[in-house]
Amino acid sequence: MKRFSLPQKFLFLATVALPVLCVPSAFAQTSPAPVNATTMKAPMESMSARVAEHIAHLRAELQITPAEEPQWHQFAQVMRGNATQMEAAFKARAMNMGSMNAVQDMQSYAHLAEIHASSMQQLSAAFQTLYASFPPAQQKIADGVFRQSASMKMKKH
Repeated sequence: MKRFSLPQKFLFLATVALPVLCVPSAFAQTSPAPVNATTMKAPMESMSARVAEHIAHLRAELQITPAEEPQWHQFAQVMRGNATQMEAAFKARAMNMGSMNAVQDMQSYAHLAEIHASSMQQLSAAFQTLYASFPPAQQKIADGVFRQSASMKMKKH
């Protein structure tokens, strides 16, 4: 079974911030590795590409119409901004990892959790606006997309 380091899982979940895609195999490692600037470089280099891919996939699944474009663009921009913010926070953490003591490590991780929570609130608000613009049939599609994703996540855990 492939294992993911906790920071790698958190980075993906926080930046993509939607339970629609599974954690990509590019984040997988056969054994946990220490987190530092070198080990975090590869996942972060592809993060913007992964976020763009996720946005395109979700746009297709939700069947975004031209009338919904303004709300969609706002939602997608929040997702991109979240990715940029988390990437910067993880890079900073990785650069300091070698000199942190256990307390500083825990505080650093708590800071990442705060950023994640704030990012999710922003993303949730942007999605609420988008969802409200959907007609009932499209809302059902969105409900199904998120329900299916949640079900897949629960089966993995």
